[in-house]
Amino acid sequence: MEIQSSRRPRSLAPARYSRCKRAREFLISFVVLSIFLPGCASPEEPTPRRPPIPVSITDLAVVQTGNDAVLTFTLPNESIDHHPLPEPPSIEIYRNLEPPSAAGRPGVAAPANPTLVVTIPSGMAGSYRKNRQVTYADPIPADAFAPSPLVPVYIVRTRASAKVDSANSNVVALHPFPAADPINDLRAEIARGGVILTWTRPQKDPSGAAPAIIGYHIYRAETKPAPAVSAAGTVIVQPATATEPTPSAESKPLTKVGDSTSPEFRDADAEFGSAYTYSVRSVVTEASGTELESADSNLVAVAPRDIFPPAAPQGLEVVLVPLQPGVPAHLELSWAVSPENDVAGYNVYRSEQSGTKGTLQNTELLLTPAFRDMNVVSGRHYFYTVTAIDRSGNESPASATVSFGVPAEAQPTP
Repeated sequence: MEIQSSRRPRSLAPARYSRCKRAREFLISFVVLSIFLPGCASPEEPTPRRPPIPVSITDLAVVQTGNDAVLTFTLPNESIDHHPLPEPPSIEIYRNLEPPSAAGRPGVAAPANPTLVVTIPSGMAGSYRKNRQVTYADPIPADAFAPSPLVPVYIVRTRASAKVDSANSNVVALHPFPAADPINDLRAEIARGGVILTWTRPQKDPSGAAPAIIGYHIYRAETKPAPAVSAAGTVIVQPATATEPTPSAESKPLTKVGDSTSPEFRDADAEFGSAYTYSVRSVVTEASGTELESADSNLVAVAPRDIFPPAAPQGLEVVLVPLQPGVPAHLELSWAVSPENDVAGYNVYRSEQSGTKGTLQNTELLLTPAFRDMNVVSGRHYFYTVTAIDRSGNESPASATVSFGVPAEAQPTP
């Protein structure tokens, strides 16, 4: 009798084992790859496989301010893939000097090998940016003012990673005209009639020639809080630069307040108790006939204080009022009203010796130009002077002295 086994033939077991082993290895490989391959673990938020490239700048513009080429443009905030940039990109500014016949024409091409003149790191971009608008002042090279000048041509690129930068911006070119060198010795003096500014006429421009200055523009800003000042009320601060950060909200921007054809200006509108910053710019006329200002002079901060006493009172007179029933003899003083509009009152001084100021007779400031001296003694001789006091507490020089002798019979014998 033949017995049949329920097991499959042994020859099939190795094949089945091999297939199971391969399936198990494939499953393990899939799990490992799903964990470690970038972007496979979270398909809803794919990770970019290349560094972000900022969109190119399209609104680059340039104007001349003083002897600087001032560039302005909008800083990009997204990549060419329309993803927001994680932080402001760094800025690369390129400049080449080109022959004037080839530069500045509509549709001028970008230089084939642009020269990098400055890189502004991402962390410093805020010093040059207001909102997204960037302003950068590039000193115009001396070759641009040579007898056969070359024209500065600019492009800008931005970079969000070290590996790749943006495409070129639009191309801009500048045909500069030499402005006068900035004034570097602006001085301020506090005077009774305002703030007096003086400076030295600039002697040259970047080409080395004497500038044909037609006048000066005077700029002023109110500043808060008031700067620390000397006893004279003025202090010099550092020169301004085109890349200086925007003034704080505490201070107002520089505003033109006057013109001058000579290196001197009196600001009669300056008020005591306020604080100001001044700058002066020389003016020349470009070849096109338009005015071109120099860069700002050194800045002068001034906090005018009233340290000027009023003029001495005039017309002092003394009159004896004889003894009357119930009223002893006394002297009455009067003088002319001060013509100055900030006089707050007057003081009267009396002495019994010529040439000395004597003692103050009034206990409170006299609001009117008159005083009654009820403390005279018969047979004595008195010398009087009067001073004026302004609202800042400044006291004028003494008036001319007036003397008066009280007769012996002016008072009753005790």
